[in-house]
Amino acid sequence: MKAVALTHYLPVTDPNAFLDMDLPRPTPSGRDILVAVKAVSVNPVDTKVRAPKDQVEESPRVLGWDASGVVEAVGPDVTLFKAGDAVYYAGDITRPGSNQEFQLVDERIVGFKPERLSFAEAAALPLTTTTAYEAFFDRLRIDRDGADKGQSILIIGGGGGVGSIGIQLAKAAGLVVIATASRPETSTWVKQLGADHVVNHHNDMVAQVRALGFEHVDHIAIFNDMRHWDAAVELIRAEGGIVTIDDTDQPMPMAGMKMKAASLHWEFMFARAMHQTPDMIEQHKLLTYVAAEIDAGRIRTTLDTVLSPINAQTMREAHALIETGKAKGKIVIEGF
Repeated sequence: MKAVALTHYLPVTDPNAFLDMDLPRPTPSGRDILVAVKAVSVNPVDTKVRAPKDQVEESPRVLGWDASGVVEAVGPDVTLFKAGDAVYYAGDITRPGSNQEFQLVDERIVGFKPERLSFAEAAALPLTTTTAYEAFFDRLRIDRDGADKGQSILIIGGGGGVGSIGIQLAKAAGLVVIATASRPETSTWVKQLGADHVVNHHNDMVAQVRALGFEHVDHIAIFNDMRHWDAAVELIRAEGGIVTIDDTDQPMPMAGMKMKAASLHWEFMFARAMHQTPDMIEQHKLLTYVAAEIDAGRIRTTLDTVLSPINAQTMREAHALIETGKAKGKIVIEGF
C-alpha cells in the first residue's frame, strides 16, 4: 500500500522530511478495523511530532491523526462496524497514523461518518472534535444538553481547529461564547461559527472581556498556548474551571486559583486509547453524536483548505501551512 512516512525528523523545507513509500498492508485482529483511508487532516500535533531532533527510525514511521474512509475488513471481536461502513476518527498516537492507504484502528475510538459530509469535510473533524468535546463535557463538566444554558465561556484560540468546533459545541450547549481571534479573517470566521463576542488575545484580554460586561466568566478553554495563564486566572470566577490542551514549560502560579477554589483540567484526547481506559468507547459515542448533530444541520465542518493528493510533497506543504501559525479552520489532504 502507498504511505507517506519518515525516517528522520527534519525541517519541513527539507525534501526528505516526508517520503513516499510502499508498506505492507496490515490485517485486523481483535477489535481493530481496517480502514481504506480517503482523506486525512493535518494538526499541530503532527508538526510537533515531526519537529527536528536527533532521532532516526529503524522502520518508517507513519504520522497522521485525523482520517475518514471506508471499513475494508474487521477483526474477529468487532461489533460496532462492518465492511463498507463510512467512518471518521483520530486514532491512537502510539500506533501507525492515517497517512497511508489502509490503517488499523480500534473500533472504540471510531465514529460513523456524517452522511451529509464528503470524506474531506469529515476528515477535518475527529481530533479537534474529540478534544473540544472532552474538554467541555468530560473535563469542565458542562452539561451537553443545555442545563448550563446562559453560562459564559472564554475560548482562547477560537480561530484554530479545536476552537472552531469548540465554539459550535459550546453554542449547542447554550453557553454565551467569548472567542479570541487576532486577525480580521479569523475574527470573521469565529463570528460565522457562532461566537457571541470576539476579543483579541494579543491585547489586554482582561480589559476587553470586562468591557463586554463580564467581570468574570464561568469557564475558560485555553486552546492555543499558556502565555495567557495569568489573564485566565484573573478572569475565571470563583469555583469556575479552566481547561487547557497545550504542553508548557512556562510558570503557572496557582495562588489565584487556590483563593478562588477554581479548578484546572488537562485535556489530551489520546489518553483514552494510549492507556486503554475502561471508558474509551466514549470516543465512539461522542463522534457518532457529533455526526448526528452535523446531519441535523446544527454543527458544520471546520474545513478551510483541501490539498491533493496524499503524498510526501503535499504533506510538506500542509505542515508548512500549519507551522505559520496563521491557519484558520482545518487543512485536509484527500486521495492517494
